[in-house]
Amino acid sequence: MIRNYFKIAFRNLWKSKGYASINIVGLSVAFCISIFLFLTAYFQLSFDNFHKDGDRIFQAYLFSNNPEKEEKSGTLPMPLTPALKAEYPEVEAASRLMNGSSLVEYKGKYFDKQVMLTDPDFLKIFSFPMLKGSAETALNNLSNIVISQNMAKAVFGSEDPIGKQIQLGSDGGNQKQYIVTGVLGDFPDNSTIQYDAFIRIENHEGYQREKDHWDAMSHNVYVKLTPNADQASFENRLKSFSKKYFADNIASLKKRGAKPDERGDIFAIRLQKLANVHFAKDISGGSSSSTLIFALMGIASFILLIACINFINLSVARSFTRAREVGVRKSLGALKNQLFIQIWGETSMICFVGFLAGLLLAYAFLPQFNATFRGKLTLGYVFQPETLTIILGLFILVTLVAGGYPAWQMSKFNAVEVLKGKITLKRPGILRNSLIVTQFTLSSLLICCTIIAIQQVGYLRTQPLGFDKDQVISIPVGNKVNGQQVLRRMRNTLGNDPTILGVSGSAVNLGVGNDHSTSRSVIGFTYKEKEISSDWVSVDYEYAKTLGIKLLDGREFDPAYPTDSLDRVIITESMAKMIGEKDPVGKFFQTDTAGVKYQIIGLVPDFHLYSLKADQKPITLHLSHSDPISYIFVRVTPQSLAGAMDKLKGVWKEVAPQAEFIGSYMDENTNAWYKEEERLSQIFSLASGVAILLSCLGLFAVALMVIEQRTKEIGVRKVLGASISSIVYTLSEDFVKMVVLSIVIATPLAWFFMQKWLDNYSYRIEISAWIFVLVGIAAVGIALVTVSFQSIKAALMNPVKSLKSE
Repeated sequence: MIRNYFKIAFRNLWKSKGYASINIVGLSVAFCISIFLFLTAYFQLSFDNFHKDGDRIFQAYLFSNNPEKEEKSGTLPMPLTPALKAEYPEVEAASRLMNGSSLVEYKGKYFDKQVMLTDPDFLKIFSFPMLKGSAETALNNLSNIVISQNMAKAVFGSEDPIGKQIQLGSDGGNQKQYIVTGVLGDFPDNSTIQYDAFIRIENHEGYQREKDHWDAMSHNVYVKLTPNADQASFENRLKSFSKKYFADNIASLKKRGAKPDERGDIFAIRLQKLANVHFAKDISGGSSSSTLIFALMGIASFILLIACINFINLSVARSFTRAREVGVRKSLGALKNQLFIQIWGETSMICFVGFLAGLLLAYAFLPQFNATFRGKLTLGYVFQPETLTIILGLFILVTLVAGGYPAWQMSKFNAVEVLKGKITLKRPGILRNSLIVTQFTLSSLLICCTIIAIQQVGYLRTQPLGFDKDQVISIPVGNKVNGQQVLRRMRNTLGNDPTILGVSGSAVNLGVGNDHSTSRSVIGFTYKEKEISSDWVSVDYEYAKTLGIKLLDGREFDPAYPTDSLDRVIITESMAKMIGEKDPVGKFFQTDTAGVKYQIIGLVPDFHLYSLKADQKPITLHLSHSDPISYIFVRVTPQSLAGAMDKLKGVWKEVAPQAEFIGSYMDENTNAWYKEEERLSQIFSLASGVAILLSCLGLFAVALMVIEQRTKEIGVRKVLGASISSIVYTLSEDFVKMVVLSIVIATPLAWFFMQKWLDNYSYRIEISAWIFVLVGIAAVGIALVTVSFQSIKAALMNPVKSLKSE
């Protein structure tokens, strides 16, 4: 019996090669794209889930209900962690974590490594595997260092690193000796915390100055609660802690008119779950977006749904051509469940072939997908048990949805009526039309979202940033050399070069360069009873000149004025407005009552240090010969731009031979701010292209089936004098109406969803009605082209051939 089922299935599919091919192509493409998107979403959602007791691990953050808007900050003061551990028994472990990098020296060899600063509790909170050493004691001493497996191989090779001494620091004066006391396994790809090594946070150069200051925000804090502790009740108990240690912050907010939020807090310490750290950009600078993840899953579902709709439509339409076969089988004694199994078995075979083809496509295009969407999927990842479960689930779901319904409907045919030429399936056109409308609604929705996303990315990239990003090359200094010294050498070397218009430096890069690093320093203080918060940026001479920032008043930093490197600053217009000074040049302010009194010597227009998505703050520029210069900026003439990078690479070998040159163009760096938006628009473009292709494929096949069923009607119309154009219009009219209806449904949905997405941006486009009109015209045009081919072919057919059987 089973063998006969397979024989019959193969014969039927071979007989209807066109039908089978359309379904297999549609399903294979849908499976391929859906596998990519679902696995990417799954990978992102799996971040940090490998830590034992992850449900008890939280990141602490500060909540501030400002009068303008609520703010969250994951950077906390040094004394907070010891105080939490001392005052709350619910805290099983707590650890500070500060990002860092350092030059590592061992036996005369140098390595640039990411050395994090933390507390001993870090190894008790997180489950990174300890390969050598003890998690309980590895960081008990200030001179201890725990390194990763990768760093152990790079620095020590085949040697046992335990007990070995290494030097950390950029030069002899700042170097410090550490003893390796532990080796951690390398962090997995789905880890938010990434590292090469860990040392105690007390080794931070500003620790002694900041250890008792509750207003010096510098690091993240992670806590692990006891098993019986509850997040909500613990946060409630932290209210008294906030009032005790942040009384000045609360008083200042009240002066500004701040009101308690729904939880009764003006200022509070709160916790976010470890699972959310990867997505919390406002708290932890998360590298991904939950919106993007849900968009991936939604798009994958849309594509699968469209492929299923194609399958159902074609199967239902084809059921009319197989009605007599079903009738004969029933009259010969075939049971309903036997017919269901046979017909569903045929559709399952098509699904299986499409599934295999989809896997092969996924394998073939995996490198391109990873390159385009910065994915980290591998073939081995695809064949993990969890992943195979997802893929198998998708296959079973599609098989049941796409094959089960048509098989069930066909098994219900009445044998007697079918053999008389009557089919009892009631109004099949309603289901078919509904599915076609659904297909084109989803396709139109994706196309609208694609256009709006591309427009938003273009808008962000073309917004004026307040500085001239063109013809500027940004060079990360790294840890192997002193940035101040290298900058002076470059300025001396390039000083007489007519193609160089300016050389300067800063602690902060503009955009995302080839080192993929970014930093931010925000300082808060009180000025004339006003709470001031400003980006505090260390720069060098000619900063404004090199970046094309015009002075509105005052002057730029000048080597002729020695005090410029001690207590002089340049501020932006918004900073002047915040301190309430119309003519700020010459005014003084202090960031600390016992600290330096700074004098404002220059006023510049506002400019963007960070992307237009980030919270924009007033900017204060200061110059200090003791502060590090992490990036060197060089402005060149437009005519010399083509060869400028090679020239600077040669100069770099002279001024910093021990450091790698990884310069990049600043305009490319600022474009990199919007990589995620670009990824989203690329995903939408890919999905909308696949969706409209699958929809057209299904529409073409359904039109073919419908026209085949109406062959005699067309013949009668031609005999009665109908023109070719009228027949084409009659056959195409219903399909065009369905596409128009899909546009009407998709338009408000696209507007609603994209408005929600655009609300995340301070700088955003306004959605224009012409987008929906253009998409509507395009969708109708595509549908007409798809249907008209078969309509014209049917209209040109000789009516004698279609009527002679009667």
